[in-house]
Amino acid sequence: MNAVLIALLVLPLLGAALMLAPIGDKRALRLGTTLTGATLLLAIALAAGFDHGAPSRMQAVTDVAWIPALDVRLHLGVDGISLPLLVLTALLTFLCAVYSVKKLPAGPGGRAFTGLLLLLETGMLATFAVLDLVLFFLAFEIVLIPMYFLISRWGSGQKVRAANRFILYTLLGSAVMLLGFLLIGVKAGTFDMVKLADAHGAGLSHTTQLIAALAILVGLAVKAPAWPLHSWLPDAHTAAPTAGSVLLAGVLLKMGTYGMVRVLLPIVPDGTATYAPYLGAFAAVGIVYGSLACLALSRTGAKGDLKRLIAYSSVGHMGFVLLGIASLTPTGVNGALFANIAHGLITGLLFFLVGAVKDRYGTADLDTLAGATGAALYGRAPRIGGLLAFAAVASLGLPGLAGFWGELLAMYGAFDPAAGLSRPAFVTYMVLAGLGTLLTAAYLLVVVRRVCMGDPKQPAPVADLPDLQGYEAASWTPLAVLTLVAGLWPALLLGLSDPAVKHLLGSG
Repeated sequence: MNAVLIALLVLPLLGAALMLAPIGDKRALRLGTTLTGATLLLAIALAAGFDHGAPSRMQAVTDVAWIPALDVRLHLGVDGISLPLLVLTALLTFLCAVYSVKKLPAGPGGRAFTGLLLLLETGMLATFAVLDLVLFFLAFEIVLIPMYFLISRWGSGQKVRAANRFILYTLLGSAVMLLGFLLIGVKAGTFDMVKLADAHGAGLSHTTQLIAALAILVGLAVKAPAWPLHSWLPDAHTAAPTAGSVLLAGVLLKMGTYGMVRVLLPIVPDGTATYAPYLGAFAAVGIVYGSLACLALSRTGAKGDLKRLIAYSSVGHMGFVLLGIASLTPTGVNGALFANIAHGLITGLLFFLVGAVKDRYGTADLDTLAGATGAALYGRAPRIGGLLAFAAVASLGLPGLAGFWGELLAMYGAFDPAAGLSRPAFVTYMVLAGLGTLLTAAYLLVVVRRVCMGDPKQPAPVADLPDLQGYEAASWTPLAVLTLVAGLWPALLLGLSDPAVKHLLGSG
């Protein structure tokens, strides 16, 4: 299985290099679909060969020396925490490639677009597979350049400004994170994440843990993004092409929270426990803030952009992930990991749908779409309207769909946080998170009413409004099905993550 994991990382990288050859755009797009499809098959093979009886053990391991002088090793492996994220990354990239064959955004061309998409996939997959802090940093950085160009060259509106803010925020955050990694490596004598996790902070003084945890937490919080370090996100999502928005929300945001679980919790536990109450407070504020921002954008006359609204919703949803992590309990962290996957599925579907609506109407402005009575998608494009309503109720946490379990477990973790944390403070955070769920339901139902309902007999902004197309159904159906499966069968993910989380927390 280690050969499968290596091939999973090498295949998209070779595909990105192949895009330097002088091939036509259409051929490049089809080749990109083939390569991302093969990568998805490898990810499924990895999941099928995974020993589900021992999800806390690193599997498919490769561990060879890379830079002996610094004790940096090419160390790869997967466990019950990283495996779902690897499969999610491969799935979303393949669906974006399928969608782009028929709906390539305006820009330099298909060959460059496909090359950047494959390079982006390499970095995203590597982030969840590497087990060395230096390699983690490198993988973390690889994704920035292709995403920058996808936004700045294939985006719309103020795309260059949005891309510049994205790269500036994330590079500064990564630089701070690197300082924390270097401090740990120097003091512990190794960058190996498995050895450091097994030591569980032994050999690192309290002061070292405080400094390292703060630096790493700030760097990862930018990528999450945690309030108030989120301001790059709405601009980036609004300007990005559909595929860029799907991968930015579905995978890149998960890299920050994954790093918190993989690095902060097991390697610098004392430092993390010190900052956990503050992380919980920022998470709770982010949940309410993101929901209020969406509610303001959804009201009539606000000229709210649907893509921007979903971007702000991500701030709120990722707040639940951060709250679960801040609780430092197996229940909360499992909820955070489940919410990560659920958010990737649901928000990926939402961005696909909003991109399709924008392509048809020529705008994502909610007032323009809704007009006087509503956009009436139920009457004009019933399949797209039905899918949009499905994704909205999944996003607000309807029981039986994927969005429910992660938020519930994160709030339960806050209700009974780890020993040493203030329970009154975390119960307050839980109450604020509960308020956020009510606000989330409010703005999503407003969006459904304004976009899906209305009078189809009223003049539409465009005369021709085609319903669901074949390539759109192929791209969106897997996300809708998995949203339902994860909601009805949560043990599919929790059975993988729970033993691994307890191992990282030192409680099992």
